[in-house]
Amino acid sequence: MNERNFDNFDEFADDYRNIHNKSIKLSGADSDYFSKYKIVELKKLLQGSEIHDILDFGCGDGNSVVYMRESFPIAKISGIDVSESSIAVAIERDIKNVDFRPFDGKIIPYPDDHFEIVFSSMVFHHIAHELHQEIGEEVYRVLKPGGKFVMFEHNPLNPMTRKVVRECPFDEDAILLKPSYSRQFFQKIGLKDVNISYTIFFPRIKIFNFLVRLESMLKKVFMGAQYYVVGVKAKK
Repeated sequence: MNERNFDNFDEFADDYRNIHNKSIKLSGADSDYFSKYKIVELKKLLQGSEIHDILDFGCGDGNSVVYMRESFPIAKISGIDVSESSIAVAIERDIKNVDFRPFDGKIIPYPDDHFEIVFSSMVFHHIAHELHQEIGEEVYRVLKPGGKFVMFEHNPLNPMTRKVVRECPFDEDAILLKPSYSRQFFQKIGLKDVNISYTIFFPRIKIFNFLVRLESMLKKVFMGAQYYVVGVKAKK
């Protein structure tokens, strides 16, 4: 078996959304919903701050960037991914004021202190854990002082999440990150004020609508299907 560094998404690039939709059918939501809700959470987190430069680390086919463009209309958005096929699909979307580039898995192709936000959605469980520190340090390097790294991940403490991941074709080699691991990862690369919030507690079907509206009150309950970690690069 070849050494695992980054899971290969080239073979899924053209049909990623259809495969994802089939895998998450039990959730009552589609792939676009899961892309959009994360950007909605990101916008709430930033509380109206004027953002000029955002990096989508592991942008895949650019689906999250579609919603970033709507939520942050003046921002210059960049997206990188090790899957060149996925980057090609993202470029074909022709989203205005977006710079998509391939990532060699080592050096983020942007200068130091460049981004106010680095956003990552379900990426690091596809990267070998022994590479996390090195890549995290790259994320830290390209963040501006005072900038935030926001990382969404599946929560392995949730049994339904484990089932969905286990049955999803492109998650075959995924190794999920426990929230405690993610907190330590952020701290080890030098980020401050590290905070974890949990999301997606109920299926997105009508009979649960009233409960879904209460989810914002459950952010510290560790059984959400997903979670996100926020850390800040200290100002100089």
